Amino acid sequence: MGYKNLHDCITDLEKHGHLIRIKEEVDPYLEMAAIHLRVFEKQGPAIYFEKVKGSKFPAVSNLFGTLERSEFIFRDTLEKIKTLVDLKNDPIKAFKNPFKNAGAALTAFSALPLKLSNSSIKNFAKTTISELPQIVNWPMDGGPFVTMPQVYTEDIDNPGIMNANLGMYRIQLGGNEYIQNQEIGLHYQLHRGIGVHQSKANAKGQPLKVSIFVGGPPSHPVAAVMPLPEGLSEMTFAGALGNRRFRYFYDPEGFCISADADFVITGTVMPHDNKPEGPFGDHLGYYSLKHPFPLMKVHNVYHRKNAIWSFTVVGRPPQEDTSFGALIHEITGSALPKEIPGLHAVNAVDAAGVHPLLFAIGSERYTPYIKERKPQEILTIANHILGKNQLSLAKYLFIAAKEDDPSLDVNNIEDFLKHILERIDLTRDLHFYTKTTIDTLDYSGGGLNSGSKVAITAAGPIIRELLTKAPAGFNLPDIFANHKIAMPGVLAITAPQYQNEEQTNREIYQLNEALKDKDLNGLPMLVLCYDADFTAANINNLVWVTFTRSNPSHDIYGINSFTEHKHWGCRGPIIIDARKKPHHAPELTKDAEVEKRIDRILSA
Repeated sequence: MGYKNLHDCITDLEKHGHLIRIKEEVDPYLEMAAIHLRVFEKQGPAIYFEKVKGSKFPAVSNLFGTLERSEFIFRDTLEKIKTLVDLKNDPIKAFKNPFKNAGAALTAFSALPLKLSNSSIKNFAKTTISELPQIVNWPMDGGPFVTMPQVYTEDIDNPGIMNANLGMYRIQLGGNEYIQNQEIGLHYQLHRGIGVHQSKANAKGQPLKVSIFVGGPPSHPVAAVMPLPEGLSEMTFAGALGNRRFRYFYDPEGFCISADADFVITGTVMPHDNKPEGPFGDHLGYYSLKHPFPLMKVHNVYHRKNAIWSFTVVGRPPQEDTSFGALIHEITGSALPKEIPGLHAVNAVDAAGVHPLLFAIGSERYTPYIKERKPQEILTIANHILGKNQLSLAKYLFIAAKEDDPSLDVNNIEDFLKHILERIDLTRDLHFYTKTTIDTLDYSGGGLNSGSKVAITAAGPIIRELLTKAPAGFNLPDIFANHKIAMPGVLAITAPQYQNEEQTNREIYQLNEALKDKDLNGLPMLVLCYDADFTAANINNLVWVTFTRSNPSHDIYGINSFTEHKHWGCRGPIIIDARKKPHHAPELTKDAEVEKRIDRILSA
């Protein structure tokens, strides 16, 4: 049977040793987040905070901190859900062959949302925004945020739960210019379902009704982050995953209320009514900065008896959202490759912040009758990937041909990069997309949501042996402090502090002059950074620094580079300038004093 609510899940986790309690009062300003980060780093249990300073409500975090715990939570339904996804993603279709898919059919029945009487409102009391846990995760955050929300909106042209959207978009509860208890900030990014609903409401000049659910059965937040196919309601999926129908009703003002949620905040977003939102410490490992985002006028704040506030902490990967991603992959499996002909696997690399870097494997079958193989079909597949929902926000796409190594794994970062670098022809295999859209949280481009992309393709036999140490007689101009091999074929170089584009061009010129006559075939990638030792310390550091701090069109250079018929390439190594730039967002850093206080709390 599925959990009826968040309390049932917490009780089950504690019974089986998957949850610890913090009995001491903890400050929601930085301390709760610091404890969460410590426990997550050790792959520890879920955390129940009994006493939150300034609030009567307890809180829980790290519910999904490991894939193993998520599998435990959904142990009764996970296999059935995988079957449903394999049956083309819609649980209702399982009824079409009830004998073959009997278990799936039962799961499908549990997926149907259940409308309750509006009198169910009697199960909720009212509170205010200021009485909720005011959790601030990072020192420069603009205020307290809801970090595990389920934001519900309906289509103004096709109202009702089956056409609704449930997404996880952070909510700022206070700070900046928000009027306490009356206004909150709603932040959502490109390619989110709520954007379609708001656009329709704006076109009619009408307010968009928004309900924000916090807590409830664990299947609800998972449904809010699932990349579901068009036409499949998140509420339907929540019912299927949780083995309990999504229960809902409408309050006297016409707002949808999740009957099993612990908290529900209702309000309206008026057309083009924005206020500054942020900063917020985000999952790339940097702050997303203050920008205008939709303003929500608060109508009511409901809570159930004995309500528990659910939250998470995001930052440089891996974090709890990494485990969310692993669970999503566990459920969806090969769903995406089936949607794109010729695609066998794709991985949004978590260590690089997810959206900046994609690895993919595709078929290369265009000219099997020609002995010499080169990227053709995989370039077509690359274009398809970069036009696909949230994958279109990526900056770097490395794609390999399955025929070259059937055992290649997109989840093995170093092996995959090594495969590409052994085969890539840098005069031919780099394909740029300029002045386009990237992730809202990525400040490496020229402005909000703006930047460039590059598809880096490789097909054919190995053409070079990658070096594991710098070649004999390898010397750099004096302005470059030191260098270190980060992985075979990749050299991290400590470069001067970034000044401007003109100064960078002079530095690249010096580098080119020093290396243009050297045989560097085994060293196809050079990475300019502030600390070569840090960048080369491990593969996660390498991809995080390289791909979060560079904009392909502006920061990719090359030794002996050229432009021919609008195609850019280089005859020597590619150079990626991964230094911090003035327009980049600040990196997330912990508060030293808070860390000392946490030492005391956790040692008690």
